[in-house]
Amino acid sequence: MKFILTDFLILFAFLFLLIEAVPTPATTSETDIQERDTANKSPEPRQSKRIERRGGNGRRKRPDRKKKKKEGMPKYFNEPGGSELGNHYDSRFEHGIQDYADRKNTQLHMLRAYLTFFHENHLETWLAHGTLLGWWWNGRMLPWDWDIDTQVSGSTLNYLGDHYNQTRYNYQSDEDVPVKRTYLLDVNPAIKERERGNGNNIIDARWIDTRNGLYIDITGLSETHPEDQPGVWVCKNYHRYQTMDLYPMRETLYEGVVAKVPYAYDRILSQEYASKALVITDYEGHRWDPIVKEWLPKSEEELAEDRRLREEKERAEKEEDERQKEEEDRKKEKEAEEEMHKQVEEGKKKKAIADANKEVEKQKADKQAEVKRQKEMQQRMKGANTRGQHSHGAEHGHENEAPLGPQGGREKSVDRPNPYRVQPPTEPPSDTSQASKPGDIFKQEKRSTGEEGPLGPQRGRQEFS
Repeated sequence: MKFILTDFLILFAFLFLLIEAVPTPATTSETDIQERDTANKSPEPRQSKRIERRGGNGRRKRPDRKKKKKEGMPKYFNEPGGSELGNHYDSRFEHGIQDYADRKNTQLHMLRAYLTFFHENHLETWLAHGTLLGWWWNGRMLPWDWDIDTQVSGSTLNYLGDHYNQTRYNYQSDEDVPVKRTYLLDVNPAIKERERGNGNNIIDARWIDTRNGLYIDITGLSETHPEDQPGVWVCKNYHRYQTMDLYPMRETLYEGVVAKVPYAYDRILSQEYASKALVITDYEGHRWDPIVKEWLPKSEEELAEDRRLREEKERAEKEEDERQKEEEDRKKEKEAEEEMHKQVEEGKKKKAIADANKEVEKQKADKQAEVKRQKEMQQRMKGANTRGQHSHGAEHGHENEAPLGPQGGREKSVDRPNPYRVQPPTEPPSDTSQASKPGDIFKQEKRSTGEEGPLGPQRGRQEFS
């Protein structure tokens, strides 16, 4: 029973997976019908496209691997462009480029209105980027800076989007002749997305002067990865800050209005602009006057002198670059010549070693040939001496002489007894009684040697009796 139940469960699971794998027919909308008709009307069938992607030799071309732009929301804030200054206006309210005086006046009142609005509504915001750098110098805007940048926290940004989006703020200054302006707080609908995405909406909100389109950029900071990077605040333009660098905020004055700056403003500025931005006193046609503590525009004569000095500096830098390039070229040529000379010397050295080895081998071969030749000569001389000795002994009866030795001399002959040689008669003994007959000598010799007589029976002689 247990096995039957198991088989039943397996069969049921298999049928369930099979049903899920079968696609469910979807309803066809008008858009789908139009897309299908467009595809059917296409003059290029799939096969023709495949052939088109191939080269003239029939090989298939590699697909285009250009990085596709990330999909996302289209750009919300737009600028007229056309020039660097044109990028600092909102297209909806722009009516031409403002001159220096009008721009400074617009920025001054626009910033005062912005800080006043946030202060009145108890909203937190602080100065950032070039605006913060201007505060560091003298609590005012940098005269050459067209950007006014502020930051808010992610929670404040969401609150602005929920309660103050599209708010129009009517501003009036406290001057003898009051300045009246209207500003628009426009919050980007893409504020919920805290990653950069396709880069179209890195600005989260704007405070816009409705008279001419100049604006203040507002960007939000959020802890986008609190689990992996706690305490790291990031905007969509990749600026990163630590919590201890931002908080607690410092309250100060900027252009005569209460404002806030980050706690570690000096470290933030050094990281963003390098330390020289805090000490340089000559920049963008202005010079810092420490007496009045302001950036003053230079006169025409000073600007002309700056241009001359800048051209001389550029010329000197260009000449220095050319000199260094020539020096590097000469150095490379010298290194190439040294390398070539080294290779030639190594080649000569290798050739000399090879020639020496060949000479040693040749001498060795010659020595071996000479030794072989001497051995052959000695063998021939030994053979000739042996033949000469044999012929000489045959002519002069020296058959029993020793042959020539290895050094050409004769070997020492060994005396051998000759049984056929007749011994000379000896002196008769003094005792006549012991005298023998004449034939006793030969009989005695015969007995002593145990041989036949001098001529023996083989030579036809008869033994003496």
